[in-house]
Amino acid sequence: MVAGVPPDYFSATGQRWGNPLYRWSAHAAEDYRWWVERMRQTMKLCDVVRIDHFRGFESFWEIPAAAKTAVHGIWQPGPGEAVFNAIRRELSDAQGRLRIIAEDLGIITPAVNALRLAIGLPGMRILQFAFDGDARNPYLPHNYEANTVVYTGTHDNDTSRGWWESLSRAEQDYVRAYLGVGDESSEEIHWQLIRLACSSVASLCVIPMQDVLGLDSTHRMNAPGLGEGSWEWRFSWQQVEDSHARRLAELARLYGRKPG
Repeated sequence: MVAGVPPDYFSATGQRWGNPLYRWSAHAAEDYRWWVERMRQTMKLCDVVRIDHFRGFESFWEIPAAAKTAVHGIWQPGPGEAVFNAIRRELSDAQGRLRIIAEDLGIITPAVNALRLAIGLPGMRILQFAFDGDARNPYLPHNYEANTVVYTGTHDNDTSRGWWESLSRAEQDYVRAYLGVGDESSEEIHWQLIRLACSSVASLCVIPMQDVLGLDSTHRMNAPGLGEGSWEWRFSWQQVEDSHARRLAELARLYGRKPG
């Protein structure tokens, strides 16, 4: 058996990652020591750790190793809150908080959301998922809660400009209506989305470098389920202009996101 996820809006055949599954009973017998030490080391390298596929801690998709795709599999129970309790005992801050973001995308059930809330981790909201015409869409900023991290898009999404160019005229009109901008905004749509993210109540705002630079689909970081061409993009400091820094600084000032 190997790991992956069933079909979702990222991939019609799911994602067959191919790595072996954790034997959670063995981890529990050691009070999740491997996880604690792995997290300890990771936290030395960055300010905040985003745990990919958080829903796997509630239940995970088990795929036969011989399967070519992730379509056929079954859900198996994960370790739940126990692994995070072990991490919290050694690695939380003075207020008992963990420097962790829960990547809660894909098939998120009430049980997965309840687990995230019980642990107290912020979830994720992606602007590219927001504009389906439903005002109740949880990815629209007016539906956010403060304990949220907003992204224009993640490494698994197209760039904001590439995403915009893939939309129909009607879909683009809806985005413009929500943003309150006219047709002339198309050339700067990435900055309109960056502003929207910054102006939300989300406690943290993450903007991919491709969106700061206004790059198209050829600069996409990853296409889930496809290996060739993924994770090859790199930026050069020669691409970064003073105007990029000034615009980000102004948005941070306007919306109270400036450090200190």
